Amino acid sequence: MRAVFLALAIALLPFCAWADDPVAWAYPVAPPPQISKDPTLLHVPGSTLAFTKGQVGNLFGPADWFPDEHPPMPKPVAHGTPPHIWACSLCHLPNGNGHPESANLAGLTEPYIEEQIAAFKGGRRVRTVIMTQIVNTMSPQDIAEASAYFAALAPNPWEHVVEAETVPKSFVGDGAMRFAVPNGGTEPLGDRIIALPKDATLAEDRDGHSGFIDYVPRGSTKAGEALVNDGGGKTIACALCHGPGLKGLGELPRLAGRSPLYLFRQLHDIQDGDRIGGNNELMKQVVAKLDIKDMIAIAAYLGTLPPQ
Repeated sequence: MRAVFLALAIALLPFCAWADDPVAWAYPVAPPPQISKDPTLLHVPGSTLAFTKGQVGNLFGPADWFPDEHPPMPKPVAHGTPPHIWACSLCHLPNGNGHPESANLAGLTEPYIEEQIAAFKGGRRVRTVIMTQIVNTMSPQDIAEASAYFAALAPNPWEHVVEAETVPKSFVGDGAMRFAVPNGGTEPLGDRIIALPKDATLAEDRDGHSGFIDYVPRGSTKAGEALVNDGGGKTIACALCHGPGLKGLGELPRLAGRSPLYLFRQLHDIQDGDRIGGNNELMKQVVAKLDIKDMIAIAAYLGTLPPQ
C-alpha cells in the first residue's frame, strides 16, 4: 500500500502544491484509505504486544501499544461506535499526543474539549470534515467521557522544533501524515512548517513513544518569541489570555509544546474565517495583522516550550 502512495507522490513531486498555494502545506490531503489484510505481526520498542497492520489502523479499536501507561480508555476513546464514530485514539493516540494532522489533546480542559466538539457539530470549525462527521453522532455521554479522559492525561514532549533552510523531500501518506521520500534528497523549506516522524515506521504503527520533528524557517523561533511575549507591534502577548508559560487558563487552551503545524492551522483558520464563534471572535482581532511568516514564527516558538 505505502509503495503505491510513494510512487504516486514521487511522480507528483515537480508539481508541489505549496508552490501555487502558500498554505497548502498546512492542510495535507490523505490518499484514499486502504484496509490492510497483511497477517504479519508488528512490534514497537518497549512493548510486549503485537498487532497486524489492520489492527493498528482499526477504526473501531486501534492498537494500544502501552495500555499500562494511561488510565482505562472509555468506549468512545478505545472503540467508538460503528459505523460513524471512530475511536478517538485512532488519530489522537491513547496518550493524547496525536499526530501533526490531528490535535494534541493531552491535558486540555474538559470545557475546552467539549466546546470544540460543539463547534464541529455547529459548523463553527469547517476545515476538518472527518471530525465533523464523527462528532455529529456522538452522544452527550460519549462527549463527556472522551473529554474527561484526555483532560486527565499529562502532556509530555512530543515535538522537536528544528530551524532549517532545506528539508527532506516528502509525500503525504496514509492518514494525511507526511513522510520523507527514501533517498529523495532535499528541497527548500521556504515559508512552511514541515513535520516528519522521527521514525516513519513507528509513526505509521501509531507508536505512542515516537514523536515528530518540526522543520521551521531559520530565525522563526526568535521572531516568534517576540510576537508571543509582547506582540511585536502586530498583536498582543499570548500569556494575557493563555496564562503563565502558555499552559492554558480556564477554558483557554494550552499552547506550549503543541504541534507547530497544528497551531499554524488554527491561527490561519481563525484569520480566514474557518473557526468562528466563542473566543474565536476575540482571536480574530489578535491575528488580524499577522502574515504567514508571523503565524509560522509564533507556532514555531510555541512548539519549543515545555508542555508542562
